[in-house]
Amino acid sequence: MARFSQSYTISVFWPRLKRNQLAIAGGTVVLILFIVSLCAPLLSPYSPSEINAYSVLSPPTWHHWFGTDELGRDVLTRLLYGSRVSLKVGFVAVGIAVSIGTVVGLVSGYYGGVVDSILMRLVDIMLCFPAFFLILAIITFLEPSIWYIMMVIGLTGWMGVARLVRAETLSIREMDYVLAARCIGCSNHRIIFRHIFPNAVSPVLVSATLGVAGAILTESALSFLGIGVQPPTPSWGNILASGKDYIEFAWWLSLFPGLAILVTVLSYNLLGEGIRDALDPRIKR
Repeated sequence: MARFSQSYTISVFWPRLKRNQLAIAGGTVVLILFIVSLCAPLLSPYSPSEINAYSVLSPPTWHHWFGTDELGRDVLTRLLYGSRVSLKVGFVAVGIAVSIGTVVGLVSGYYGGVVDSILMRLVDIMLCFPAFFLILAIITFLEPSIWYIMMVIGLTGWMGVARLVRAETLSIREMDYVLAARCIGCSNHRIIFRHIFPNAVSPVLVSATLGVAGAILTESALSFLGIGVQPPTPSWGNILASGKDYIEFAWWLSLFPGLAILVTVLSYNLLGEGIRDALDPRIKR
């Protein structure tokens, strides 16, 4: 039987994760943010592009809980809609990165030899470039678009996943059940994706959870610099950027989007660390 199914069924994983209070807190916040992003049109008291010349730079009140911006738009509404953009970028970019990294890691670790050398040298070359500056260089040649941002973040973030999956594959391919599958004539494709991949999935889960936080942070930074999601589409990054010119007397424009980014990234990191600990048999709780 596969090593993963022996050691980590749901009945083992969940109690270990549940004992990690920080991970549960992070997961709860992540779940709330996900629900809020889905229900943004129902929860938003105003339209994200609704301009009100009579409420320009209004501080937080009962009518505008998080105040208004330089065009009189409700900041809370724009944050709610901005969460949809940030989470969309996070999940799609990480999906691209994890898919590429998993395939490269499985192929490299299973076949070894020349294939492993070529793929790992490619990973080393990609890692030589600072990720954020590489993203900046690519984005400057493309039209600013949320789809380009998701693709670029995903295509420049798969190397860590590839290394993790390769390391797991190198050890799993020597297991008895893999050798038995070879003996009965299973194809390489079947061995890789039916026997090895399910047992190498734990680092992928952890990397994906932590990667969402990194992707959200990267998208926010790009939007803050003006080369990410373009106004009037709300994004936490461009909301924060619009507030920097008024920070001396309109503190709420910088405080609330900054807190949204902080809480979201921290929650994903706590959840990712908790999943890693729950999946690690060397850590006893």
